[in-house]
Amino acid sequence: MIMRDAVILQALLFIHISVACFFTAVSCQSDSSRSVVVAGYNVSGPAGSNLVLQCMSGRMVWTRDRVRDRQRVVHWDMYRDAPDYAMERVVDMFSAGDQRLYHTHNLGRVSLNPTAFKDGNFSLVIKDVKMNDRGLYSCNLHHIYCHLHETVRVQLNVTKSKRKQQRFWDGQKAVYVVLKGTTAVLPCMNRRKVWTDWSDEEEDQQVVHWDRQSPGVQHDSADRLVDLYASGEQRSYGPLFLQRKMNISNKAFSEGDFSLTITDLQFTDQGTYSCHLHHHYCGLHERRQFRVTVEAPLFRSTQPVITLPRDKDTSNVDAPRVINVIVPDQKHHFLLPLSYVLTSFLLLAFITLIVVLVTKRRKAKDFSPKVSVRSSRSPSSSDEYEIDIGEVNRCTQEEKGFEYKNNLLKENALMKAQPKVIDLDKEIQKFSK
Repeated sequence: MIMRDAVILQALLFIHISVACFFTAVSCQSDSSRSVVVAGYNVSGPAGSNLVLQCMSGRMVWTRDRVRDRQRVVHWDMYRDAPDYAMERVVDMFSAGDQRLYHTHNLGRVSLNPTAFKDGNFSLVIKDVKMNDRGLYSCNLHHIYCHLHETVRVQLNVTKSKRKQQRFWDGQKAVYVVLKGTTAVLPCMNRRKVWTDWSDEEEDQQVVHWDRQSPGVQHDSADRLVDLYASGEQRSYGPLFLQRKMNISNKAFSEGDFSLTITDLQFTDQGTYSCHLHHHYCGLHERRQFRVTVEAPLFRSTQPVITLPRDKDTSNVDAPRVINVIVPDQKHHFLLPLSYVLTSFLLLAFITLIVVLVTKRRKAKDFSPKVSVRSSRSPSSSDEYEIDIGEVNRCTQEEKGFEYKNNLLKENALMKAQPKVIDLDKEIQKFSK
């Protein structure tokens, strides 16, 4: 019996949890479906960097006031025509129900509905209408908490003829032509809950959540990333490494900045991100979409920016030319090219030295004199002999170092130093004799 009751209790508990999860999912899906896309952005960043998806709204700033009755106010203003062209405040009233008139001549004659912030009727009642009441009236509703401001304009004309009484729309505002001395009611109706109801738990009605759609995934199947409530509660979804990568500031509701920060951006982070802003009490349901693409990583540069001198062209004087220089941080990129440069320089110097030595040797050979000796045995003989007189030159150079006592010795030495042509035929005849 006890086991059966325990089984039944577990089954009821499971059904309760399933129903709760179902309604939670339905409510979240309905919030997403009701939200209106107000902005779309294309965002890109290099892999490995930090990316910030900016989502801001001043209407979501939580500024709860303990004096809740002063959060809503209605006031009527009147704009007079020629010759005054002036604006004056007629009456105003806060949600507590206290009215304040600004002119003594309106006491007991102009009033608002005391239950206006309960039934949504903010019409202005003017008794005993006078000709001085003619002008353009505006009904202004302000909700400071929700940052709402609405205005309704009504033109009041006063006539002395009953036949001219009428009401019509001129395309921009309502026009009331009222008989002098009667009571006029200028309409201003707004029955939205934001003006007629107040919640004691408004912090539970403000929520921001981020979704992510992978490429090819529909919006209804998006993955929830994080939820943030005005009460300070934050819920993150998905794997732990994904929760650490994507965060929202804890001061989001105090500053109105609900931006999502993605650290260490990777190619798997590509997709469409949505920022949903829901303020159920104020009736705010907005969505901002961000299409994120990841680019190739960039090398960090030691000299990121070089500014060149400005051009002489005066049409673009205020815009300096900027060149981005990317220099790799790794030092081993420079070691290999430097060794190649040194080796090439040494090889070029060695080749240059060899060429210089060979050239000098050739020039020395070309400048050594030679004596041609032709044989005169017969006219048809064409034999030639070349005698190198390098030895003669050496002797001549040795004799240059002597000191000559007179010009005769000097001339004799010069005659001996000159090369002598030898006729072999005559020498042979001398030896034969």
